[in-house]
Amino acid sequence: MDGKTINWGIIGAGKIASKFASDLQMVSNSKLYAIASRNLEKAKLFRQDYKATMAYGTYEDLVADSNIDAVYIATPHSFHKAHTVLCLNHNKAVLCEKPFAMNLEEVEEMIQLSKENNTLLMEALWTIFLPHYQYVLDLVQKKHFGNIIKLEANFGFHPTYNETSRVFDKSVGGGSLLDIGIYPVFAALSTLGKPNTIEAKAQFFDSGADSECEITFQYKNTKAILKSTLLEETNTEAIFHCENGTIKINGRFHEPSSVTLIDHLGNSELKEFDTKTIGYSYEIEHFNQLIRDGKTESDIMTFEKSKLLISTLDQIRTLIGLEYS
Repeated sequence: MDGKTINWGIIGAGKIASKFASDLQMVSNSKLYAIASRNLEKAKLFRQDYKATMAYGTYEDLVADSNIDAVYIATPHSFHKAHTVLCLNHNKAVLCEKPFAMNLEEVEEMIQLSKENNTLLMEALWTIFLPHYQYVLDLVQKKHFGNIIKLEANFGFHPTYNETSRVFDKSVGGGSLLDIGIYPVFAALSTLGKPNTIEAKAQFFDSGADSECEITFQYKNTKAILKSTLLEETNTEAIFHCENGTIKINGRFHEPSSVTLIDHLGNSELKEFDTKTIGYSYEIEHFNQLIRDGKTESDIMTFEKSKLLISTLDQIRTLIGLEYS
Protein backbone atom coordinates (compact mmCIF):
# COMPACT_ATOMS: atom_id res chain seq x y z
CA MET A 1 0.00 0.00 0.00
CA ASP A 2 3.01 2.34 0.36
CA GLY A 3 2.77 5.05 -2.27
CA LYS A 4 -0.76 4.07 -3.29
CA THR A 5 -2.68 7.01 -4.75
CA ILE A 6 -5.63 7.82 -2.52
CA ASN A 7 -8.75 8.82 -4.44
CA TRP A 8 -10.74 11.40 -2.48
CA GLY A 9 -14.35 12.41 -2.62
CA ILE A 10 -15.71 15.57 -1.01
CA ILE A 11 -19.28 15.94 0.26
CA GLY A 12 -20.27 19.59 0.22
CA ALA A 13 -18.91 22.21 -2.18
CA GLY A 14 -18.62 25.28 0.04
CA LYS A 15 -15.77 27.47 1.22
CA ILE A 16 -13.98 24.94 3.43
CA ALA A 17 -14.28 22.26 0.74
CA SER A 18 -12.49 24.62 -1.64
CA LYS A 19 -9.63 25.12 0.82
CA PHE A 20 -9.33 21.38 1.34
CA ALA A 21 -9.39 20.68 -2.41
CA SER A 22 -6.71 23.31 -3.00
CA ASP A 23 -4.36 21.69 -0.46
CA LEU A 24 -5.17 18.20 -1.69
CA GLN A 25 -3.52 19.12 -4.99
CA MET A 26 -0.29 19.74 -3.05
CA VAL A 27 -0.20 16.27 -1.46
CA SER A 28 1.67 13.57 -3.38
CA ASN A 29 -0.13 10.36 -4.33
CA SER A 30 -3.51 12.00 -3.75
CA LYS A 31 -6.29 12.81 -6.17
CA LEU A 32 -9.59 14.63 -5.93
CA TYR A 33 -11.67 11.99 -7.69
CA ALA A 34 -15.20 13.28 -7.02
CA ILE A 35 -17.19 16.17 -5.61
CA ALA A 36 -20.84 15.96 -4.55
CA SER A 37 -23.28 18.78 -3.95
CA ARG A 38 -27.06 18.88 -3.73
CA ASN A 39 -26.71 21.37 -6.61
CA LEU A 40 -25.24 19.48 -9.57
CA GLU A 41 -24.23 22.67 -11.40
CA LYS A 42 -22.26 23.77 -8.33
CA ALA A 43 -20.57 20.37 -8.26
CA LYS A 44 -19.66 20.66 -11.95
CA LEU A 45 -18.07 24.07 -11.39
CA PHE A 46 -16.13 22.70 -8.42
CA ARG A 47 -14.96 19.76 -10.54
CA GLN A 48 -13.73 22.17 -13.18
CA ASP A 49 -11.96 24.44 -10.68
CA TYR A 50 -10.13 21.62 -8.90
CA LYS A 51 -9.77 19.13 -11.75
CA ALA A 52 -11.88 16.38 -10.19
CA THR A 53 -12.84 13.36 -12.28
CA MET A 54 -16.51 13.17 -11.32
CA ALA A 55 -19.23 15.58 -10.17
CA TYR A 56 -22.34 14.23 -8.46
CA GLY A 57 -25.68 15.87 -7.64
CA THR A 58 -26.36 13.55 -4.69
CA TYR A 59 -24.17 12.32 -1.86
CA GLU A 60 -25.51 8.81 -2.38
CA ASP A 61 -24.03 8.73 -5.89
CA LEU A 62 -20.62 9.71 -4.56
CA VAL A 63 -20.44 7.03 -1.85
CA ALA A 64 -21.59 4.41 -4.37
CA ASP A 65 -18.52 5.11 -6.54
CA SER A 66 -16.14 2.19 -6.04
CA ASN A 67 -13.14 4.27 -7.13
CA ILE A 68 -13.23 6.42 -4.00
CA ASP A 69 -11.00 5.52 -1.04
CA ALA A 70 -11.70 8.43 1.31
CA VAL A 71 -14.38 11.05 1.81
CA TYR A 72 -13.99 14.50 3.35
CA ILE A 73 -17.24 15.77 4.85
CA ALA A 74 -17.52 19.54 4.47
CA THR A 75 -21.22 20.11 5.14
CA PRO A 76 -22.72 22.18 8.01
CA HIS A 77 -22.28 20.80 11.54
CA SER A 78 -25.76 19.35 11.95
CA PHE A 79 -25.27 17.04 8.94
CA HIS A 80 -21.93 15.56 10.02
CA LYS A 81 -23.34 12.47 11.68
CA ALA A 82 -25.75 11.58 8.87
CA HIS A 83 -23.13 12.01 6.17
CA THR A 84 -20.52 10.09 8.18
CA VAL A 85 -22.96 7.22 8.63
CA LEU A 86 -23.72 7.25 4.90
CA CYS A 87 -20.02 6.92 4.07
CA LEU A 88 -19.21 4.32 6.73
CA ASN A 89 -22.10 2.15 5.54
CA HIS A 90 -20.39 2.13 2.13
CA ASN A 91 -17.03 1.35 3.76
CA LYS A 92 -15.50 4.68 2.78
CA ALA A 93 -12.81 6.06 5.08
CA VAL A 94 -14.19 9.29 6.57
CA LEU A 95 -12.41 12.52 7.45
CA CYS A 96 -15.21 14.60 8.99
CA GLU A 97 -14.77 18.32 9.52
CA LYS A 98 -14.96 19.62 13.09
CA PRO A 99 -17.03 19.60 15.18
CA PHE A 100 -17.30 15.85 14.72
CA ALA A 101 -21.06 16.04 15.35
CA MET A 102 -23.59 17.98 17.42
CA ASN A 103 -23.15 16.14 20.73
CA LEU A 104 -21.43 13.22 22.44
CA GLU A 105 -24.27 10.80 21.70
CA GLU A 106 -23.89 11.35 17.95
CA VAL A 107 -20.10 11.06 18.13
CA GLU A 108 -20.29 7.79 20.05
CA GLU A 109 -22.69 6.36 17.45
CA MET A 110 -20.30 7.34 14.65
CA ILE A 111 -17.33 5.75 16.43
CA GLN A 112 -19.29 2.59 17.15
CA LEU A 113 -20.26 2.24 13.48
CA SER A 114 -16.64 2.82 12.44
CA LYS A 115 -15.57 -0.05 14.69
CA GLU A 116 -18.39 -2.35 13.55
CA ASN A 117 -17.56 -1.73 9.88
CA ASN A 118 -13.79 -1.78 10.49
CA THR A 119 -13.57 1.48 8.55
CA LEU A 120 -11.31 4.45 9.23
CA LEU A 121 -12.88 7.52 10.82
CA MET A 122 -11.23 10.74 12.06
CA GLU A 123 -12.31 14.21 13.10
CA ALA A 124 -10.69 16.82 10.86
CA LEU A 125 -9.30 19.06 13.57
CA TRP A 126 -6.46 20.28 11.40
CA THR A 127 -4.72 22.37 14.09
CA ILE A 128 -3.23 19.37 15.89
CA PHE A 129 -1.32 18.36 12.75
CA LEU A 130 0.22 21.77 12.03
CA PRO A 131 4.01 22.05 12.59
CA HIS A 132 3.79 25.07 14.90
CA TYR A 133 1.19 23.39 17.09
CA GLN A 134 3.13 20.12 17.29
CA TYR A 135 6.14 22.24 18.32
CA VAL A 136 4.16 23.85 21.15
CA LEU A 137 2.75 20.51 22.30
CA ASP A 138 6.32 19.22 22.54
CA LEU A 139 7.44 22.29 24.54
CA VAL A 140 4.53 21.87 26.95
CA GLN A 141 5.14 18.14 27.39
CA LYS A 142 8.83 18.71 28.11
CA LYS A 143 8.01 21.64 30.45
CA HIS A 144 10.33 23.94 28.52
CA PHE A 145 9.40 26.87 30.79
CA GLY A 146 8.08 24.74 33.65
CA ASN A 147 4.42 24.15 34.40
CA ILE A 148 1.65 26.22 32.83
CA ILE A 149 0.26 28.76 35.29
CA LYS A 150 -2.41 30.17 33.00
CA LEU A 151 -3.60 29.77 29.41
CA GLU A 152 -5.37 32.56 27.54
CA ALA A 153 -6.85 31.73 24.15
CA ASN A 154 -9.42 33.53 22.03
CA PHE A 155 -10.91 33.47 18.54
CA GLY A 156 -13.06 36.30 17.25
CA PHE A 157 -14.15 37.89 14.01
CA HIS A 158 -17.04 40.17 13.07
CA PRO A 159 -19.08 38.96 10.10
CA THR A 160 -22.08 40.90 8.84
CA TYR A 161 -25.19 39.49 10.49
CA ASN A 162 -27.30 37.44 8.10
CA GLU A 163 -29.88 34.99 9.44
CA THR A 164 -29.64 32.88 6.29
CA SER A 165 -25.89 32.37 6.73
CA ARG A 166 -24.68 29.07 8.18
CA VAL A 167 -22.63 30.98 10.78
CA PHE A 168 -25.78 32.48 12.36
CA ASP A 169 -28.19 29.60 11.74
CA LYS A 170 -28.74 27.76 15.00
CA SER A 171 -30.56 24.91 13.24
CA VAL A 172 -27.31 23.80 11.57
CA GLY A 173 -25.10 24.42 14.61
CA GLY A 174 -24.24 28.03 13.85
CA GLY A 175 -22.90 30.40 16.48
CA SER A 176 -19.51 31.11 17.98
CA LEU A 177 -19.02 28.03 20.17
CA LEU A 178 -19.09 25.15 17.68
CA ASP A 179 -17.68 27.18 14.80
CA ILE A 180 -14.70 28.92 16.41
CA GLY A 181 -14.91 28.39 20.18
CA ILE A 182 -13.92 24.81 19.55
CA TYR A 183 -10.34 26.00 18.91
CA PRO A 184 -9.64 27.73 22.25
CA VAL A 185 -11.35 24.81 24.00
CA PHE A 186 -9.15 22.39 22.09
CA ALA A 187 -6.04 24.41 22.95
CA ALA A 188 -6.81 23.91 26.63
CA LEU A 189 -7.75 20.24 26.41
CA SER A 190 -4.72 19.32 24.30
CA THR A 191 -2.25 20.95 26.71
CA LEU A 192 -3.91 20.86 30.15
CA GLY A 193 -6.34 17.97 29.81
CA LYS A 194 -9.84 17.70 31.22
CA PRO A 195 -10.67 20.56 33.60
CA ASN A 196 -11.89 20.02 37.15
CA THR A 197 -14.64 22.62 36.74
CA ILE A 198 -16.02 24.80 33.95
CA GLU A 199 -17.59 28.24 34.12
CA ALA A 200 -19.23 29.81 31.08
CA LYS A 201 -21.47 32.68 30.03
CA ALA A 202 -22.74 33.76 26.62
CA GLN A 203 -24.58 36.34 24.56
CA PHE A 204 -27.00 35.41 21.79
CA PHE A 205 -28.23 36.63 18.41
CA ASP A 206 -31.94 36.95 17.68
CA SER A 207 -31.64 33.65 15.80
CA GLY A 208 -30.81 31.90 19.08
CA ALA A 209 -27.22 31.16 18.04
CA ASP A 210 -24.56 32.26 20.52
CA SER A 211 -22.80 35.47 19.50
CA GLU A 212 -20.11 35.29 22.15
CA CYS A 213 -18.95 32.80 24.74
CA GLU A 214 -16.57 33.35 27.67
CA ILE A 215 -15.27 30.19 29.34
CA THR A 216 -12.99 29.44 32.28
CA PHE A 217 -11.49 26.00 32.89
CA GLN A 218 -10.26 25.47 36.45
CA TYR A 219 -7.50 22.96 37.16
CA LYS A 220 -5.69 22.11 40.39
CA ASN A 221 -2.83 24.57 39.87
CA THR A 222 -3.80 26.50 36.76
CA LYS A 223 -6.69 27.81 34.71
CA ALA A 224 -7.60 28.50 31.09
CA ILE A 225 -9.42 31.67 30.10
CA LEU A 226 -11.10 31.12 26.75
CA LYS A 227 -13.29 33.21 24.48
CA SER A 228 -15.09 32.95 21.15
CA THR A 229 -16.95 35.86 19.60
CA LEU A 230 -18.69 36.89 16.40
CA LEU A 231 -19.01 40.47 17.64
CA GLU A 232 -15.41 41.68 17.26
CA GLU A 233 -12.05 40.94 15.73
CA THR A 234 -9.65 39.53 18.31
CA ASN A 235 -5.93 38.78 18.12
CA THR A 236 -6.79 35.05 18.05
CA GLU A 237 -3.70 34.12 20.05
CA ALA A 238 -2.99 31.31 22.50
CA ILE A 239 -0.70 32.41 25.32
CA PHE A 240 0.74 29.91 27.79
CA HIS A 241 2.01 31.68 30.90
CA CYS A 242 4.49 29.31 32.50
CA GLU A 243 6.62 29.30 35.65
CA ASN A 244 9.78 30.45 33.86
CA GLY A 245 8.54 32.10 30.69
CA THR A 246 5.79 32.47 28.13
CA ILE A 247 4.88 30.54 24.99
CA LYS A 248 2.72 32.58 22.63
CA ILE A 249 1.14 31.16 19.49
CA ASN A 250 0.69 34.25 17.38
CA GLY A 251 -2.57 35.01 15.61
CA ARG A 252 -4.28 33.16 14.22
CA PHE A 253 -3.16 30.34 16.48
CA HIS A 254 -5.42 27.63 15.03
CA GLU A 255 -3.94 27.94 11.52
CA PRO A 256 -0.30 27.99 10.26
CA SER A 257 1.41 30.59 12.42
CA SER A 258 4.55 31.47 14.37
CA VAL A 259 5.48 30.97 18.01
CA THR A 260 7.13 33.54 20.29
CA LEU A 261 9.15 32.30 23.27
CA ILE A 262 9.81 34.78 26.09
CA ASP A 263 12.03 33.62 28.97
CA HIS A 264 11.87 34.84 32.58
CA LEU A 265 14.42 37.57 31.81
CA GLY A 266 12.27 38.96 29.01
CA ASN A 267 14.44 37.62 26.17
CA SER A 268 12.28 36.93 23.12
CA GLU A 269 12.73 34.41 20.31
CA LEU A 270 10.47 34.05 17.27
CA LYS A 271 10.02 30.58 15.81
CA GLU A 272 8.71 30.49 12.25
CA PHE A 273 7.59 27.48 10.24
CA ASP A 274 7.90 27.00 6.50
CA THR A 275 4.32 26.13 5.59
CA LYS A 276 3.69 26.18 1.85
CA THR A 277 0.00 25.22 1.95
CA ILE A 278 -3.15 26.55 3.58
CA GLY A 279 -2.50 23.93 6.27
CA TYR A 280 -4.96 21.14 5.46
CA SER A 281 -2.20 19.18 3.74
CA TYR A 282 -0.84 17.92 7.07
CA GLU A 283 -4.05 16.18 8.15
CA ILE A 284 -4.48 14.85 4.60
CA GLU A 285 -0.99 13.31 4.62
CA HIS A 286 -1.65 11.73 8.01
CA PHE A 287 -5.03 10.35 6.92
CA ASN A 288 -3.59 8.98 3.67
CA GLN A 289 -0.94 7.09 5.64
CA LEU A 290 -3.56 5.67 7.97
CA ILE A 291 -5.35 4.25 4.93
CA ARG A 292 -2.13 2.81 3.51
CA ASP A 293 -1.32 1.24 6.87
CA GLY A 294 -4.78 -0.31 7.19
CA LYS A 295 -5.59 1.68 10.36
CA THR A 296 -9.13 2.41 11.50
CA GLU A 297 -8.28 5.13 14.08
CA SER A 298 -5.75 7.93 14.20
CA ASP A 299 -3.02 7.79 16.82
CA ILE A 300 -2.91 11.61 16.88
CA MET A 301 -6.56 12.73 16.68
CA THR A 302 -7.88 9.73 18.59
CA PHE A 303 -11.49 8.83 19.34
CA GLU A 304 -10.84 9.65 23.01
CA LYS A 305 -9.70 13.16 22.10
CA SER A 306 -12.79 13.70 19.96
CA LYS A 307 -15.06 12.42 22.74
CA LEU A 308 -13.41 14.66 25.33
CA LEU A 309 -13.75 17.65 23.02
CA ILE A 310 -17.43 17.16 22.21
CA SER A 311 -18.37 16.25 25.79
CA THR A 312 -16.68 19.45 27.00
CA LEU A 313 -18.58 21.47 24.39
CA ASP A 314 -21.77 19.75 25.59
CA GLN A 315 -21.01 20.87 29.16
CA ILE A 316 -20.45 24.45 28.04
CA ARG A 317 -23.70 24.45 26.08
CA THR A 318 -25.57 23.28 29.19
CA LEU A 319 -23.99 26.05 31.26
CA ILE A 320 -24.97 28.80 28.80
CA GLY A 321 -28.41 27.35 28.05
CA LEU A 322 -27.76 26.61 24.38
CA GLU A 323 -29.88 23.80 22.95
CA TYR A 324 -30.08 22.46 19.40
CA SER A 325 -33.17 20.74 18.03
